[in-house]
Amino acid sequence: MTDDVFDRLLARVIVNRNADPATSYVAKITGKGRAKIAQKLGEEAVETVIAAMGSDKAELVGEATDLVFHLALLLADAGLSFDDIRAELVRREGVSGLVEKASRKS
Repeated sequence: MTDDVFDRLLARVIVNRNADPATSYVAKITGKGRAKIAQKLGEEAVETVIAAMGSDKAELVGEATDLVFHLALLLADAGLSFDDIRAELVRREGVSGLVEKASRKS
């Protein structure tokens, strides 16, 4: 694992999953299960899209940051990491998006 901010975020999320839900948002949402985590990720995705439709770059950055944070929560819950995302990006590198999408099993 590289030492970048995404990896540090995921490491902190993993630690906080077992914290006291009364004092940790990560522990509180983790305790509600993967469906709740996924719901929150979806909400943040919608908020990011809404922010993207405006002209406030700071708002878009803030919402995108919330989106990545909730993605880290979901990855941790699934036992995955940003290295898994990196590996998939490397696998897809140089492959047309249309070709890659057509190759997926429906």
